[in-house]
Amino acid sequence: MNLGNLKKAKGSTTKKRRIGRGKGSGMGNQATRGHDGQLGRGSKVHPYAGFEGGQMRFTRLLPKRGFTSPHRVEFSVVNLAALELAFEANTEVTVDKMMEKGLVKNLKQPVKVLARGEITKPLTVKANHFSSSAKDKIEKAGGKAEVI
Repeated sequence: MNLGNLKKAKGSTTKKRRIGRGKGSGMGNQATRGHDGQLGRGSKVHPYAGFEGGQMRFTRLLPKRGFTSPHRVEFSVVNLAALELAFEANTEVTVDKMMEKGLVKNLKQPVKVLARGEITKPLTVKANHFSSSAKDKIEKAGGKAEVI
């Protein structure tokens, strides 16, 4: 086999379909669009997202409940187990140090420390918010939980 006698694999290329160019082409008349109807027209496939063919759409069947507060605060969450692994004993843990270790991704969000996992080292943790159980566990290990 040389570069001069290479051939394409059988079935690797297909002939271009000339749609809607007369019955002799085999793709005239309805031009692969079936028997008219909404999907055979030259418009959008459906009138809007969630359209279910005229049936009451699912989102309208469900009752309205509650509301979303425009003032909610989203926290970057850090668990005690992560602090235990990332920091040595008697270290001051700040938001910047958490960012360096990859525990916090976004500095624009306030940091909240939660109590998942155990902590055995005395650490001085400075964060925007602590869960009450996280604060208790940090202080029980001989550390401090400081709100910044």
